[in-house]
Amino acid sequence: MSNEVADAVAAGRPVVALESTLLAHGFPPGDNLSIARRLEEVVRAEGAVPATIAVLSGTPTVGLTGDQIHALCTGDDVVKLSTRDLGPAVALGRTGATTVASTSALAHATGIRVFATGGLGGVHRPVGDSQVSWDVSADIDALATTGVLVVSSGVKSVLDVPATLEALETRSVPVVGYRTDDFPAFYLRSSGHRVSWRVESPAEAAAVFAAHSRISSSGMLLANPVPADAEMDHELHERLLREAMTLLHDRSVQGSDVTPAMLEHFHRASEGVSVRVNEALVLVNARLAAQVAVALAGH
Repeated sequence: MSNEVADAVAAGRPVVALESTLLAHGFPPGDNLSIARRLEEVVRAEGAVPATIAVLSGTPTVGLTGDQIHALCTGDDVVKLSTRDLGPAVALGRTGATTVASTSALAHATGIRVFATGGLGGVHRPVGDSQVSWDVSADIDALATTGVLVVSSGVKSVLDVPATLEALETRSVPVVGYRTDDFPAFYLRSSGHRVSWRVESPAEAAAVFAAHSRISSSGMLLANPVPADAEMDHELHERLLREAMTLLHDRSVQGSDVTPAMLEHFHRASEGVSVRVNEALVLVNARLAAQVAVALAGH
């Protein structure tokens, strides 16, 4: 842990965890460095301490410095690390960017209770002639077993949203909409599915999570829609999604390669529109997470 993050956690001051896969694998080179800087600035502006998380040369690191973030964003051999990959990466001295699942695990291990990201992983859509997908993100079980509040713009619209919501319900993870009754779908403000609960303020979100934490060890998902003026055009989104599903089938893409392949297609085929939407939503999520962390510090 950086000294700043360690001191803040020890003193009970608000801290917001930030994942690094978003930076290393989610944004194009150059854009990722700018986003990393702006995310930390947004968190600080709301009175919280940012803690960007990664594994550097085998060392899980909570609270990256500017130089460490630069190295992560420009490195050629940065591995994508879910929770299952942390042990091998540590033992073999690798450098890797942490996903929602592994960031949650490291944040929880160091006493950080709030985490901001773009979109949660979930149950993938069946590809080709398959009727059912057995491809389920580790993010789902991470939320079920790790007591961290995750702020995201729902799940990526390339996923099977109803199946993902069902998986979260089965694991007793509260899904709470922030000023919305609709579950967002990353690029879109609504997935067409409802949330079980709604809050109107960071203080209400903090109170819900504090009460939940007293009776359960699971985490909570606070679903924050992309700003209305940044939402992707619906027709463009549907075209990109159809093309991406065809691409997965034709190239036999499976497992952890699915989401990066689909997002890469969205970035390329939308001529940068998806990158701008992604940027807008991660920034508002970081701001909301910081506000909730400040409110939660009083509980």
